Amino acid sequence: MLREKFTPICFLSALGAGGLSVSFFIYLMFMVPHDGVPMTTFEFFYAALQQKDWLCVVSALSAFGILFFAFYHFKLLVWNIKQYNLYKKTEAYQHLIQSNAEVTLMTLPLTFTMTINVCFVLGALFVPKLWSIVEYLFPFALIGFALCGYFALKFFIDYFTRLIVKGDFDFANNNNLSQMISIFSFAMIAVGFAAPGAMSHSLVINAIGIFCAIFFSAIALLLLLIKMVFGFQNIFQQGISNEASPSLWIMIPILTLLGITFIRVSFGLDHHFDQKMANASMFTFTSLVVSLQLIFGVIGYKVMRNIGYFEIFVNSKMLSPTSFALICPGVAFMVFGMFFIHTGLVANQVLTQNSLFYFLIMAPFVYIQFKTIYYFFKLKNKFF
Repeated sequence: MLREKFTPICFLSALGAGGLSVSFFIYLMFMVPHDGVPMTTFEFFYAALQQKDWLCVVSALSAFGILFFAFYHFKLLVWNIKQYNLYKKTEAYQHLIQSNAEVTLMTLPLTFTMTINVCFVLGALFVPKLWSIVEYLFPFALIGFALCGYFALKFFIDYFTRLIVKGDFDFANNNNLSQMISIFSFAMIAVGFAAPGAMSHSLVINAIGIFCAIFFSAIALLLLLIKMVFGFQNIFQQGISNEASPSLWIMIPILTLLGITFIRVSFGLDHHFDQKMANASMFTFTSLVVSLQLIFGVIGYKVMRNIGYFEIFVNSKMLSPTSFALICPGVAFMVFGMFFIHTGLVANQVLTQNSLFYFLIMAPFVYIQFKTIYYFFKLKNKFF
């Protein structure tokens, strides 16, 4: 048991596994035809398995990836919960809630929101005819996301209130972007609410989902403005904190989550509010998000390579829970890359689905996904 050595950042291990599980579902989401239904369900997945072609192989491998990493998600989630309950009884926890690191408690609602998404994917893909009763499940999904939202707001408001009352924020140790874990959490909750907001046939569920998605997106965007300014100011003054340098990549998953939230909200508005977004606008929007992700990705990689981050914290025996922050950006870049290809390029007939150029453009995103899987197991084996 870790007890005092535990940190809430360890929850990123479970989060990364859950993200990898969902990333394999993205192949089925976009490559398996599912006419009349907003996402691939058991019926369409089973039909794809019956075809004796490359789609059958992709479907089978994707299903294996979904189940494999879902298993690790729940395994690591249980381990982290046990460790966290012991950690709360230590003096280290009391010190945590009086420091800058209190914001790391936001990893809990962040990870549990991912758990809901993983369960949603598992249910839709492996439970026959579940989609026929999905309207009865959406209210429970909203309740689940609302609970995650409540705890995210509670953790953050307690933290922010303490800073405002006591004025004890430690700027000397803020030379990284780790404070943006709160934005990551709010963005994850926003994209969760956006799912029933986009897919429900009930106007009430649709409207509640869209409103809550906008609410948590607004919080994320407001904090993004504040924390980016303070974070980079301290980085430019002191240089990046070596151990926390992966935080430079945290903008990649934040951009993915806010980007998918925007896409889902636009689908929801088309569904019930008769406000369809033009395909050309979707191309420009997804291009903007991918461009920003590339900028943060290249700069982050250059910085980590220059300070020898991978040699010190990944390839050596040194244990740094922050290194699990490397997993989410890889997953997020691959996931939004698929949205860019399909809603940005294929929908505008720039690419033809399943053509040679389609697979060539997909290749870099697939490479990043499997590189991320390599680092996930490298870190998992080192820690567990």
